[in-house]
Amino acid sequence: MVIGHHYMASAGQYLATEASHAILRAGGNAIDAGVAGGIALGVVHSDQVQFSGVAPMLIYLADRDETVSIAGLGWWPKALNIETFIRDHNGTIPVGLQRTVVPAAPDAWILALQRYGTMSFGEVAASAIRYARDGFPVHSVMATFLQDKVEDYRRWPQNVAIFHRDGAPLEEGDRLVQADLGRTIQYMVDQEKAAVGKGREAGLAAARDAFYRGDIARTIAKYHRENGGLLTEADLAEYRSEIEAPLSYSFKGTEVMSCGPWCQGPVLLQMLSMLDEVDLLALGHNSKAYVHLLAEVMNLCFADRERYYGDPRFVDVPMETLLSRPYAQERLKTIRNDRAFGEMPPAGPVAGHVAGHTRQPSVAVGEPGLPGDTSYVCVVDSKGNAFSATPSDVSWESPVIPGLGLCPSSRGSQSWADPGHTSVAAPGKRPRLTPNPAMAMRKGEFLMPFGSPGGDLQPQGMLQVLLNHVIFGMDIQQSVEAPRFITRNFPDSFEPHTYYPGRVDIEQGIGRPTGEALAAMGHQVNWLPDLSLKTAGVCAISADLKAGKLYGAADPRRTGRAMGW
Repeated sequence: MVIGHHYMASAGQYLATEASHAILRAGGNAIDAGVAGGIALGVVHSDQVQFSGVAPMLIYLADRDETVSIAGLGWWPKALNIETFIRDHNGTIPVGLQRTVVPAAPDAWILALQRYGTMSFGEVAASAIRYARDGFPVHSVMATFLQDKVEDYRRWPQNVAIFHRDGAPLEEGDRLVQADLGRTIQYMVDQEKAAVGKGREAGLAAARDAFYRGDIARTIAKYHRENGGLLTEADLAEYRSEIEAPLSYSFKGTEVMSCGPWCQGPVLLQMLSMLDEVDLLALGHNSKAYVHLLAEVMNLCFADRERYYGDPRFVDVPMETLLSRPYAQERLKTIRNDRAFGEMPPAGPVAGHVAGHTRQPSVAVGEPGLPGDTSYVCVVDSKGNAFSATPSDVSWESPVIPGLGLCPSSRGSQSWADPGHTSVAAPGKRPRLTPNPAMAMRKGEFLMPFGSPGGDLQPQGMLQVLLNHVIFGMDIQQSVEAPRFITRNFPDSFEPHTYYPGRVDIEQGIGRPTGEALAAMGHQVNWLPDLSLKTAGVCAISADLKAGKLYGAADPRRTGRAMGW
């Protein structure tokens, strides 16, 4: 655990943390520093975060005592025809260009700077450009994923040219240089500088236009046009991220906030609503009863996610009901103390609400792959502002755009080509996103931005860390490092959306007797090593506002690091 009195940053890769810390040291605020860390993640974690990917974020503004959400998530191109996926791809979202949605991250980062930051795009992007241009050593997590996804990368020679060497994926310690990506970001900086005489706002707008209306947009659209993609210059030019109020739930006196149901963030809030009146201390940390209850609560909430969540501009999501106390109490009654569900339970009924998709998901074959996708960055500054963002999108599901060094967002992988599903793909509609930054606070006492990579594992790891900290009194680093478990008893958010009925993965530290007792209750127990990459990778900052102390934590399961002063 890292302790500071002035500011703190924590990110899913240590060079991104350094990028954030450098901005804080130079006088930037939490938003400037968070954006710097997020852009850097698109370089130093470019296996799982693309500069041209997604970037949902929560921002707490201390002077206003207000939290806002930026929905850095793109939508499907206008040219999408779902019937093509049904007819030509057997009702799936195909790998490659056709799962591209409009890149959202550059717009979201610049929007955050425009509204809430103090620095220029060039200042906050400087570390990312340096890392791309001069290279950095491949870290252990990246090396693991490059090896795991080796055949995926080989679909496209331009991806191989970046991430492979001599016919094999880069290994830990190899130098990764992304010269084209560095030049792409630098071009945006140059356009900003050219407009500097008109003021900061004009400069930021020029940097944004360079991506969405200038040479970058034309290059992306041309590649799509010539290679069977759907994205056009008009799609890029018309995109704008949205600023909105976050959702929140008051859990035992702590306000917990997430983004809306266009992502899976409300799953965390639903879990807390079901646990709000439970005496968790009496159950005992990671006891049989505790693990069983949390796993079944997770299963119930994921069943609701599967049936109800989607882009609220297209889907009527009954969020008020799903977070209500009566609903939580009724759902909790369906959990048996002596027996596991064994398969995904049904979604809860919502009076007067017609939900989509009641078809039983298909069962997965073989072992699940690594929980790829996403990283995380959080910052708290000396004025009490806080930043929480979960940038994402991988480089093994679609081709790098030649000359640009980036893959436009392949987040269409989290839509469905099933017309009966709530999150069926449609022109202008956003996929149901897994990245879900969070924020917890008690006014004048406590402030905690937190989040994680790991696809569907994210809210599961985040829930356990939050409970470890606010219920069981562990310090924030202990809370992150404590043994974890995750359930897979629901359809994966990623295509092909299969699931593992009744499966619970448990780290060794929870103990064999507990695992055996859970198995006797009907859980399909699978053992993981301690500090497993397969149980998410939470980073967090816990701010003690009364004492003026900032505690930074990063997960040793990944390559995260906290830095502060």
